[in-house]
Amino acid sequence: MKRKSREIESDNPDRWIVSYADFITLMFAFFTALYAISQVDIWKLERFTTSLQDALRTSDTSKRKETTTIIEGIKPLYIGDIQLERSVREIFSKSSFVEGITISASSRGVYISLSDFTIFDKGSANIKDEAKPLLSLIADIIKNTSNHIVVEGHTDNIPIKGLRYSSNWELSTARATSVVLYFIKNYHLPPERFTASGYGEYKPIATNATPEGRSKNRRVDILFLSKRE
Repeated sequence: MKRKSREIESDNPDRWIVSYADFITLMFAFFTALYAISQVDIWKLERFTTSLQDALRTSDTSKRKETTTIIEGIKPLYIGDIQLERSVREIFSKSSFVEGITISASSRGVYISLSDFTIFDKGSANIKDEAKPLLSLIADIIKNTSNHIVVEGHTDNIPIKGLRYSSNWELSTARATSVVLYFIKNYHLPPERFTASGYGEYKPIATNATPEGRSKNRRVDILFLSKRE
């Protein structure tokens, strides 16, 4: 019997490969898990954490009050993207400013997007008087945060017809700069907190093939830059 067993073993000299393959598979799974753990998406993690806190209805009301009522803050603070987006939405929900305003968040930070007709006349970079109360509200939000602010001007792809600006790129840059200077001059906000950028027609959020799409593309985005950026 022993002799027969030895004969079987001698007939399969490569049986060690099975054990070796199992070992390699386990090592692959182990290092894949380590890699997955190391690639943490901070944006998704923050959103998950906030959602979990809401689900559990945390009793830490003092913290929640601090992050959701930034207008009443005593000193500027960096506020996480999720909390800032909620605060901005809450502030605008209590105001009379609705038309032409979109609030959103991305991995870059929190956006307040203003349609061009909300603050400018057609082909102009001069801020309309009726837009100044809206910009005053946004200036108050900026005062109560420490995020860097990027003001981005955008247009549609219709060639501009005017003497002052020779291209949509110039117009979009002039509009972004106009908004930044308005914040600095009228509300004494630190210039080093701002960046003005003009993108012309080259960063559309909708199709330029329809009037509705072009209307969405003509905008000024006020970005509260994420601390990660």
